[in-house]
Amino acid sequence: MIQVEGLTKYYGPSAAIKDLTFNIERGEVIGFLGLNGAGKSTTLKVLGCVLLPTSGVVKIDGHDVVRDPHEIRKKIGFLPDTPPLYNEMTVDRYLEFVAQLRGVSAADAKARVKEVEEKTALVEVHDQVIAELSHGYRQRVGLAQAIVHQPQLLILDEPTSGLDPVQIVEMRQLIRGLRGAHTILLSSHNLPEISQTCDRLLVIQNGEIVGQGTEAELAKRQGSGGVIEIEISGPAQRAPTEKALTALRAVQGVGSASVLREEANIAFLRVDAPLELRPQLVRALVQAEVDVLRVGVGSAQLESIFLKLTQARN
Repeated sequence: MIQVEGLTKYYGPSAAIKDLTFNIERGEVIGFLGLNGAGKSTTLKVLGCVLLPTSGVVKIDGHDVVRDPHEIRKKIGFLPDTPPLYNEMTVDRYLEFVAQLRGVSAADAKARVKEVEEKTALVEVHDQVIAELSHGYRQRVGLAQAIVHQPQLLILDEPTSGLDPVQIVEMRQLIRGLRGAHTILLSSHNLPEISQTCDRLLVIQNGEIVGQGTEAELAKRQGSGGVIEIEISGPAQRAPTEKALTALRAVQGVGSASVLREEANIAFLRVDAPLELRPQLVRALVQAEVDVLRVGVGSAQLESIFLKLTQARN
């Protein structure tokens, strides 16, 4: 879906990004990590045909960003760090306007708006003026405008910026719901969000790619041990939780398994084990008739990997 070779962008004499090379396959959800000023937003703007590259080749679905920007814009949805909203318009009128700008016919626009309002939980505010909405709802409107034309590629730059913890969870669930319908490139400083949402990571520092791969691959390259977080469905009386702990501790190679916390009907477990054991852990839980909701690398471990990659290039 995305092919980048030798991408470089200068602002005057300074290079914001230098010789970036990476590929993103159709349907992948990619996390784009980097410190402030590392070059994330510049890269996303080039991919979104907002900026022209100084040199290098960038293709989206086979189309070159320099030669075919109008064709590419039909295929992408872009949510920048500040959503492009018209504050004086109502939510539904704004989304209809964006849909028609994106080439959706007037006859189809209303149906598309209704669909994305349901998908992004905007139905109850669809007739409100955007200026009167909370920050969380404004972010939802920003996401809705990015998907109203059913793009193949979705570029999200800090979609949870400024949201409170509840809103972050809601936005994360919205983004998860888009998996499969779009290729997604997600930039964020929220490491748990990246860990719980993305298939693969790109890490950028000082305008250069310093790491790319799955969390397990990056951890192995950095010599990190394994910390795996597992969410399971855990009704009252903790029976599923105890059953899960017994099953996990029986897997060869597991150092320990413990409960991080329990919320409502969900138990959050921590397993100290090599990351390559994740398939065996899932099989053990399924055989024990435990409902698995999520398996991911521990957020503390991802933080350690990120700091090692970025500090090594400072």
